[in-house]
Amino acid sequence: MLALINTNLMRPAIAPVGLDYIAAATRAAGIETEIVDLCLADEPEAALRGYFAGRSPTLVGLSFRNTDDSFYPSMQSFLPVLRRTVEQVRRLTDAPIVLGGAGYSIFPQRILEYTGADFGVRGDGEPSLIALVFALRDDRPLDTVPGLVRRVNGAIVTNPPAWPGTLSVATARSEIDNLAYLRVGGQIGLETKRGCDRRCIFCADVLGKGPVVRPRSPAEVADEAEALLDQGVDVLHLCDAEFNIPYAHAMAVCEEFAARGLGRRLRWYAYLAVVPFDDALAAAMRAAGCVGINFTGPAASDAMLAAYRQVHRRRDIAATVRACRDNGITVMLDLMFGGPGETPATVAEAIGFVKGLPIDCAGAGLGVRLYPGLPMLDRIAAEAPLAVHPGIRRRYDGPIDLMEPTYYVSPALGEQGAARIRDCIGGDKRFFEPADDKETNPAGTGPSASSGEPRGYNYNDNDPLVRAIAAGARGAYWDILRKLRS
Repeated sequence: MLALINTNLMRPAIAPVGLDYIAAATRAAGIETEIVDLCLADEPEAALRGYFAGRSPTLVGLSFRNTDDSFYPSMQSFLPVLRRTVEQVRRLTDAPIVLGGAGYSIFPQRILEYTGADFGVRGDGEPSLIALVFALRDDRPLDTVPGLVRRVNGAIVTNPPAWPGTLSVATARSEIDNLAYLRVGGQIGLETKRGCDRRCIFCADVLGKGPVVRPRSPAEVADEAEALLDQGVDVLHLCDAEFNIPYAHAMAVCEEFAARGLGRRLRWYAYLAVVPFDDALAAAMRAAGCVGINFTGPAASDAMLAAYRQVHRRRDIAATVRACRDNGITVMLDLMFGGPGETPATVAEAIGFVKGLPIDCAGAGLGVRLYPGLPMLDRIAAEAPLAVHPGIRRRYDGPIDLMEPTYYVSPALGEQGAARIRDCIGGDKRFFEPADDKETNPAGTGPSASSGEPRGYNYNDNDPLVRAIAAGARGAYWDILRKLRS
């Protein structure tokens, strides 16, 4: 028997869509599978003890969605909780433990070493777990299990990543209680594809989900949306890195949704790149049920867009926002300040430009999370060694360790970068202002630096957001927070 454990304890609760897909796949392969959902448990440790008291699985899988909260002021790592969970499971069962998930896939060898788990899977869990279960059962070699990370003669070795060329997953979405997650989380995830072929210098999606886009059949995606509707789930968030890459696939998904009349029954949100996007796609998305888009800026000055290796420029941002406005789609523009080359002038230029756009809200985050193997790291290291670089921000001692939350903020912004950005925003309530260093209460409702209210829009342990969802708010977290502000 395979036991799958959801280790993500973030609040608001986020449905473990990956475990939903994996459990359906392993069951279809004839593997007895059970899910232990710690996120919905009142006492996670007690839930684990209760589960293993009456069961003896042959393999235990732990899903690890995020390594940290990706929020510069708090820099909260989730790795200690994962390690404690592995240790507790180890005390409760002799079954081998395998780790997986997007967060795990970013640091596969390091996290295996840190937690003491037996195995890990880098990449898609569906084919890998099936292969691992059968290999362990039949005592077959493990070197053919896709993406498997394991110890061999004291060393950690990794098979080629589990990023199959085609992607098809089960559509029933019946392995977890999605309706319960809708009540406490406000939205349910759905993937239309995996992977990203963009080469932004800072983004870890290529590490966690693969460097090649692997689309699902639009009909399969629509089948899944209908299955969720049948469960009572009518608010979705597409989990794609960027829904509109490739453009043709996004259009095909929208056309399939519209042909089935899903646009009249569903409300959904998505992440998109600024380009490719036009009025035709905006109209198709709205007809398919899309009500809100979070666009990855990540900047709004042409100099910083070039520094981040973006293919779009400010004129494209303006055209994209207009297309959304013309088609009745709520717009969030996510901006990331502090990258290499950021100066007070580029900050003022970006905020002044965005103020002139008819957006509904904009994120104004400070600091860029650093990950290994990405061009961002090479760019910074060329300026100065990381250990002494004035732009490195961290909360741990010793050598630089990118598995721990480690950020870069352009030295040109000085020590008061967040205050400088807030000054430029000037109280415009459409902006989620950046929080100060070590400001960890992320209510996301404070409109100005002088209000005395918490700033930022960290979704983790966001009490106002949790309360709003409990009171009936539904949708993308940025959209709920936007409405709270107004």
